Amino acid sequence: MKIIRNDRQLQIFLDALRKRAAGVSPEIETTVKGILADVRKRGDRAVARYTKKFDRHSLPSRISSSEIKSYARRADKTVLRALELSASRIYNFHSRQKEVSWSFETGGAVLGQIIRPIERAGVYVPGGKASYPSTVLMNVIPAQVAGVKEIAVCVPTPGGEINPYVMAALKLLGIREVYRVGGAQAVGAMAYGTESIRKVDKIVGPGNIFVAVAKKMVFGEVDIDMIAGPSEILIIADDTANPSFVAADMLSQAEHDEHASSILLSPSDSFIEKISHELREQLKALKRREIAWRSLGRYGAIIKTKGLDAAIDIANRIAPEHLEIMTADPEQAVPKIKNAGAAFLGQWTPEPLGDYSAGPNHTLPTGGTARFSSPLGVYDFIKRTSLLKFSRRGFMALADAVETLADAEGLEAHANTIRVRKGRTAGVC
Repeated sequence: MKIIRNDRQLQIFLDALRKRAAGVSPEIETTVKGILADVRKRGDRAVARYTKKFDRHSLPSRISSSEIKSYARRADKTVLRALELSASRIYNFHSRQKEVSWSFETGGAVLGQIIRPIERAGVYVPGGKASYPSTVLMNVIPAQVAGVKEIAVCVPTPGGEINPYVMAALKLLGIREVYRVGGAQAVGAMAYGTESIRKVDKIVGPGNIFVAVAKKMVFGEVDIDMIAGPSEILIIADDTANPSFVAADMLSQAEHDEHASSILLSPSDSFIEKISHELREQLKALKRREIAWRSLGRYGAIIKTKGLDAAIDIANRIAPEHLEIMTADPEQAVPKIKNAGAAFLGQWTPEPLGDYSAGPNHTLPTGGTARFSSPLGVYDFIKRTSLLKFSRRGFMALADAVETLADAEGLEAHANTIRVRKGRTAGVC
């Protein structure tokens, strides 16, 4: 794992991170484009073809309610209780994000904003042996809180294998429209609609690179949440931090895949030495140590900083998905944090709490996009409509200004809507 001690080394590492987040291979884009075009043209037949090719089964696309219940009953009761606890906390957090319509009167006018949920959302949930019931909770609950009437879920089932924990999460939330379809074909089916899968208004949820590229390509046909990249964590720590905690948290992201990024920023040479030792020791006990080791080697780093303020500046430049602050006074850093998907303060707030049960959403901006985007939330499932109502008095108060500006822009017909109401003509019929 790289230990960075000067500005030149830091810049080289930051450049590598940016390249990691930039683009995909032309071959993947060509493949996804072909799949989407085929699904758009042939609907269910194309979806069935790609499901047979990639997931190796020809089962009906819809997972029935009885199947959902049957598989959910196989889930371990301890896991069910954990899902119930997590769901209640996620509901509690997201209920505070609800927006309401509003209006006010001013000078003979009523102005406002109408809040409405989207009608139909599509949720993609990774499937197979590596299934994620937490993804169901984090993507479905905000939509439900927003008031979305219809929620369709696509989950791949390689070899026809259905994960009972995903089904348990769906049953817990009352989701009945579920399809055993994955990959770019699932995104295409939800975006364009097929004979059996109706078109949605927005697609949310993580997936592999093919899913991510497909979501990017259908944006505009439907809305999407974000283009999720590899997972990442950045930790700012001083001598007061527990080295074993910090190392464990870095490895919690490194085990995802070899493209994950785990970064430590610290002003302390002695602490950096302790972390290097802890990482080596903890790696030995991990089942996924080979993946974690490659991740740390490619996109991991320990960065020596000139102080905590310098560490925060670097963190803001990186704009990490997960930012942990383990310092003597972590709250003091909060006003200085500009760019992060989620901030975890103190030694008892490890990132996995946010992944599962804390309450805030775990769907977070990656690859530096926290500079301009936010965690998934209730606000992602609503639409805002502006409301305007003017009396004659209110109209007359603005008429001259609007007419003047329309004329200045050369839009005669725009100005004429004002003139005809003021009792004048402008030669436009």
